[in-house]
Amino acid sequence: MTTAATAAPAVLRTASLTLLAMLAFAGNSLLCRAALAPPEIDPASFATVRTAAGAVMLALLAAATARGTSSPAAGNWPSALALAVYMTGFAYAYISLDAGTGALILFGAVQLTMMTAALLAGERLKALQWLGFTLAAGGLVWLMLPGATKPSAVGAALMALAGIGWGIYSLRGRGVSDPLRATSANFLRATPLVAVLSVLTLGSLSISLEGATLAIVSGAVASGLGYSIWYAALRGLTAARAAAVQLTVPVIAACGGVLLLDERLTGRLVLAGLLTLGGVALAIGGRRTR
Repeated sequence: MTTAATAAPAVLRTASLTLLAMLAFAGNSLLCRAALAPPEIDPASFATVRTAAGAVMLALLAAATARGTSSPAAGNWPSALALAVYMTGFAYAYISLDAGTGALILFGAVQLTMMTAALLAGERLKALQWLGFTLAAGGLVWLMLPGATKPSAVGAALMALAGIGWGIYSLRGRGVSDPLRATSANFLRATPLVAVLSVLTLGSLSISLEGATLAIVSGAVASGLGYSIWYAALRGLTAARAAAVQLTVPVIAACGGVLLLDERLTGRLVLAGLLTLGGVALAIGGRRTR
């Protein structure tokens, strides 16, 4: 009946959910790169199909787990707008940015957004946590900088906007009582917002079967399921720790690229991965003070 014994299952649950969410996000990155880099689909269509597929998957899951009693409406338009900003900004940024530059800007913007929110909320970090964030960011920069020379100003701005959108969406998900229904409702609301761009860019419509398939898998599995899991994990994470753990996604994605996309495994990749993961461990392991 000790506090430690009572807290252990909750800590294990948060850790498991966080790991699953990070794997899903990394898988999402690989799917997006595969679809948008050749390209197999235009960015507006990718964002629209991805969002719609996520909405369908989440609606099915929400219906399957309904308990038969009605509950207050889940989701909200501000969260849906933040999700739509992320979806569209991410897709359009990859027209002019390579993968390394895009990942660096995206997760840098996410971390900055969530860290700013944490500090504004009165969260104070110990020196060891600041050291962890510094090491993690340094490892990420070291990993990504080889492909981050002279980025397009427009592409960089779009990816930074996507990162801000994702950071806001993550923060708004903390404390949600029913993550699955909330995520489902937000995807449903975001779909028409994202689809507006497809309508406005019909002249540049280009969709291959492979591109559509990648977008569907990205939306239904890596995005829909991944975000619902992330919403659940956020209930056990502070804003600062949520920001830190997301820095592992580019590392996981880079390793996935080596295994699945025949990218080269380099000493820089191994060392940068160890540095980033070690820094995240320090940031998460430290206790917050007030």
